[in-house]
Amino acid sequence: MIKAKKSLGQNFLIDNNILEKIVTCTNIENKTVLEVGPGTGNLTNFILKKKPKELFVIEKDYELVDNLKDKFKNRLNIINEDILNIDETSLFKNKVIVFGNLPYNISTEILSKWIINLKDNFWFECLVLMFQKEVADRIIAEFNTSNYGRLSIICNWKLNIKKICDIKPEAFSPKPKIDSSLLFFYPKKNFVKINDPNNLEKVTRIFFNQRRKMLKKPFNQLFNGDQRILEKLKINLNLRPQNISLETYYKLVCEYENLIS
Repeated sequence: MIKAKKSLGQNFLIDNNILEKIVTCTNIENKTVLEVGPGTGNLTNFILKKKPKELFVIEKDYELVDNLKDKFKNRLNIINEDILNIDETSLFKNKVIVFGNLPYNISTEILSKWIINLKDNFWFECLVLMFQKEVADRIIAEFNTSNYGRLSIICNWKLNIKKICDIKPEAFSPKPKIDSSLLFFYPKKNFVKINDPNNLEKVTRIFFNQRRKMLKKPFNQLFNGDQRILEKLKINLNLRPQNISLETYYKLVCEYENLIS
């Protein structure tokens, strides 16, 4: 009997209806699939039933890796590594479909890493990922709402995102204390070109450092009160960070890159 490790944020998905819903989000037959955090292999089993071309799994826990080897033999490629240390862009020749019941304690770190490191030629076809519901709500939040913030802006830069469903604690073992949400991400065809994604991270961090304050202070910090930028992007400094649209933030980053180049 394998016990979930709290230190690794492990909650194993056991509801067959939810598992089936996850693998039918997109067609994976004869495709290369990556599963992040397969745990005891419940979702892995459902993925294999859909006949992917090949299946890679990334699992940090040595005990779970041994269990996966016993359970699935040579039906999958197991990478025994920390997901945060892996360069996915060099791992695959073709675009992959990614499934992940991500460890809740590092889920935003994983997603942010993937997005900040994204090249224009995406290494994945789509992402089907599980998050704490409150994190998912922040990812898909629209501007002028309280959940809107840095995570919303960074995630929506190059990706379209839709919620598939919410999932109750009873679907997991052990049961988490919160609800979860399943999100589906796929690449945008058109997005604002930013030279260095780290500048997106920096600009949003400065603006949302004091999210209840007006825009004047962070704007002056970055742009020294440049009126031309305010007029060009039609920004009212009496507003707060959550009142500025996604596109305006992306354009602000471009203006910042012009300033420092």
